[in-house]
Amino acid sequence: MAGEGVPLKFALSSYGHTAELKRGAIPISGIAPIFDPVTNMIEAYRRMVRSVEFDISELAPTTYFAARLAGARYTALPIFVMRRFHHGGLVCRRDADIAEPRDLEGKKVGVRAYSVTSGVWTRGILAEDHSVDNDKITWVVDSEEHVATMRLPPNVVRAPAGRQLGDMLTQGELHAAFAGLPGMGAAGPASKEPKPGEQSLHELFPDPEAVEAAWFARTGIYPVHALIVVKDEILAAHPGLPRALFDAFTQAKDRYVTRLLAGHGDSADDRKYQALARVVGDPLPYGLAANRRSIETLLAYSHAQGLIPRCPPVEELFIDPTA
Repeated sequence: MAGEGVPLKFALSSYGHTAELKRGAIPISGIAPIFDPVTNMIEAYRRMVRSVEFDISELAPTTYFAARLAGARYTALPIFVMRRFHHGGLVCRRDADIAEPRDLEGKKVGVRAYSVTSGVWTRGILAEDHSVDNDKITWVVDSEEHVATMRLPPNVVRAPAGRQLGDMLTQGELHAAFAGLPGMGAAGPASKEPKPGEQSLHELFPDPEAVEAAWFARTGIYPVHALIVVKDEILAAHPGLPRALFDAFTQAKDRYVTRLLAGHGDSADDRKYQALARVVGDPLPYGLAANRRSIETLLAYSHAQGLIPRCPPVEELFIDPTA
């Protein structure tokens, strides 16, 4: 239900930690939210970047960094509505002789788009922690970058027209690929177990959850994912909006996390965040203080990979609603 206030159009996924916002159980002070019935958030991201269709939108952070530094007129709040680590989810053919990260050099690896946040995080970790030269890997993409003006490195190539990354991996045209939405999506292999005549797949990192927990213990970095952006003209007209949004999102998140930690929830996302909570504590931390190191790391990775022309201070890209 919409309360009294300024009507603003939102693009926001239906997560456990946003559900009470979307059904109106937690109001946003001064706002009558209109939630667009988006079912494909990848397309919603593109609509926001290319035509700024929403007043307030969820957006991938690397997409936001690139768009903002290219002149986009919207600004991020430190509300990160998706979290995960990035040592898991890169699967390799068993006949590709990839026993360790540096074995990816000289290989062809599929990723939906070069600027996909999961890909940026993984490439950064490969380079920083495992001395992988990402320039020696051919990155095969089958989708457009959201920021149409983005210039990609020469070792990024498009899949042939009509070909999907999952099929290319199965048929041996790729040596490895990102699973799920960062790569093969719903069209990818549903299982690492092969059908007759197919090669089986293995994760690049055996037991990735243990590797991720050790990496967090060593670095303290909990990778940021989807964030919230607001049109600059809306921010100028409603200076109290950042705090109102932050408070409402935080209230919805806190209620969700309290239920999770009490053992409630059995969806895939619920189980994911329950597992993450055992590693990081709060599985969905909001705010600049809690996320500064993660933001700065992703900015550095984005710059190193040629996605942004410079590495700006966090305050240039984010409003601190609690300041």
